Amino acid sequence: MEAILLEYAWVLLVLVFLEGLLAADNAVVMAVMVKHLPREQQKKALFYGLLGAFVFRFIALFLITILANYWQIQAIGAIYLLFICIKHLYDNHFNKGGEDKQEEKKGSGFWMTVLKVEFADIAFAIDSMLAAVAIAITLPHIGDMTVGGINAGPFAVMFLGGFIGLVIMRFAAQWFVKILADYPSLETSAFLIVGWVGVKLAVLALGHEKLAIIDTHFPHSTTWEIIFWVVLLGLAIGGYVTSVAKGKKEV
Repeated sequence: MEAILLEYAWVLLVLVFLEGLLAADNAVVMAVMVKHLPREQQKKALFYGLLGAFVFRFIALFLITILANYWQIQAIGAIYLLFICIKHLYDNHFNKGGEDKQEEKKGSGFWMTVLKVEFADIAFAIDSMLAAVAIAITLPHIGDMTVGGINAGPFAVMFLGGFIGLVIMRFAAQWFVKILADYPSLETSAFLIVGWVGVKLAVLALGHEKLAIIDTHFPHSTTWEIIFWVVLLGLAIGGYVTSVAKGKKEV
């Protein structure tokens, strides 16, 4: 029994670390989406966004078998994240109608911003929950009770990991709002990360056993995991270094 508890504790630690990384990405997106609002509305929008993220992730835990069985759900999440990434890059780097773009940003009201944040949270939650299942499902079962088609032991680990990830997101989001105020060019890096997570969901959908456009083992392979995290960290570090260098030049 002690060996099982140690295994559970180790997997929970790994899951908290993973959820923390994914929560940080989500927090960056939330910070970018609310930064055009007045400061008081920023806090409210972040609160509603986090509340929605908690509710959806809690529900998703009970419906995790549905999330895993239907590639269409993963595909929708991928399309949405890629859409907001490409739209941001186009509006800020290719669209010459600068004044129209600024008017559009100003016209994005409080509740519309909250809605956008919620959709992004849902897309990130799909990736987060699938990653949690991949890690926790290997744990030995405890008892015969199941929740959402998953043994109660692994389910409890996934719930704790997800909850701690949301707590991390709660504090990270406000911190990122302050960072973006000092380094506005980080916004592009943030949306590139959003697009990269969208690519990850697209790979999951394409490699789903019911679609199998690519090798079904590739989305869960060590090679792909290394590629994903190296690129993600590269985007984050590269964006920060570029923003700091640009900030020094402007000074």
